[in-house]
Amino acid sequence: MSKIKLSNIIAPTFKNVHKDIKHHKYTHYWEKGGRGSTKSSFISIEIPLLILKNSNCHAVVLRKVANTLRHSVYSQVKWGIDQLGLNGQFTDRVSPLEFEYKKTGQKILFFGVDDKTKIKSIKLPFGYIGIVWYEELDQFTGMEEIRSLNQSLMRGGDKFWCFASFNPPKSRDNWVNTEQLTDDNDRLVHHSTYLEVPRQWLGEQFFLEAEKLKTKNEILYDHEYKGEVTGTGGDVFENVEDMRMSDEIIANFDRLHYGLDFGFSMDPLAFLSMHYDKKREILYIFDEIYQQKLKNKRAALLIKPKTGRRIITADSAEPKSISDMIEFGLNIYGARKGPDSVEHGIKWLQDRAKIYIDKHRCPNTYREFINYEYEQNKDGQFISSYPDKNNHTIDAARYGLENEMRGSGMEVLK
Repeated sequence: MSKIKLSNIIAPTFKNVHKDIKHHKYTHYWEKGGRGSTKSSFISIEIPLLILKNSNCHAVVLRKVANTLRHSVYSQVKWGIDQLGLNGQFTDRVSPLEFEYKKTGQKILFFGVDDKTKIKSIKLPFGYIGIVWYEELDQFTGMEEIRSLNQSLMRGGDKFWCFASFNPPKSRDNWVNTEQLTDDNDRLVHHSTYLEVPRQWLGEQFFLEAEKLKTKNEILYDHEYKGEVTGTGGDVFENVEDMRMSDEIIANFDRLHYGLDFGFSMDPLAFLSMHYDKKREILYIFDEIYQQKLKNKRAALLIKPKTGRRIITADSAEPKSISDMIEFGLNIYGARKGPDSVEHGIKWLQDRAKIYIDKHRCPNTYREFINYEYEQNKDGQFISSYPDKNNHTIDAARYGLENEMRGSGMEVLK
């Protein structure tokens, strides 16, 4: 490990933060920034270093949802251990997710907060939890939840390091954005961007993509790449506009996508016809079906004249309905979902230069997109969570555009 020069694996912007952590100047370190700022990479290096230097400490890494752990923070910490040249000194396990420092038995544990009972029942062979990392801090519900978790985790020792990393949400009123303005003598809030990272670490293409977005949409660039707060409230979609689309305009649409969200009794079935201009990153939504208590056969009869044999992507949670639709003559398949598919899809839609919706042809779609707001906690602060209500056409849009989203560069270095 002594052969590893930290300046080769930690970006210059973190030099002073690293010194503060080493000398325990603060307990709480909030790392915020945009894409490619390497803030998560920095924390994943600091945690193994702290384990080595504090033999009575264990670490706990938290995300809001457990099924996102293995392919995010677990892989990130594994990368950090590798960068430090410590692979042979740590045992890694995936059931449960953990790393163990062979010399002392110290552990780095991973938990989702969706199962708080596991966190409260942590049993350690010795010592205490001295290191905590909240990844994607804005996904948590507010400081009350963070304080409650800290009370469960940070006890029984004399020194603690509590890390938090996040991309600042667009909304000025998001709880993370308001909380970071509060003075706390035991907390350092540090902002970083890709512009402070050695160019070769991210690759030339990363910088080209950033500059391309800056030219197209500087406000979006400021948020995505510079990590700046650019929104004024709780609106999820600030890029939606009404646009009257004539039959002549629609006849020229050639990159057609169709999405279907099933519903029946309380929830409506929602079907969308869309055109996506990939070069200009503009989405046009020009036709909808939005109806409750619509049986599959009747829905298929309404949809087929709009799509012919073109592909429709539907909610894969309804395999029987998909099977019925195929039998009724539609070319339809289920969307490929994953742990972060809702967040990924909504962020992709947010990142389009424009979403034009003809509110005369698609009144329900326009209403849902315009009125869709982030969740609020009990204090009325917005949190980075998307309500699962009044979002049927939004889901249909996500399903119908999944092939455009795949490989669109949404995966980012943190």
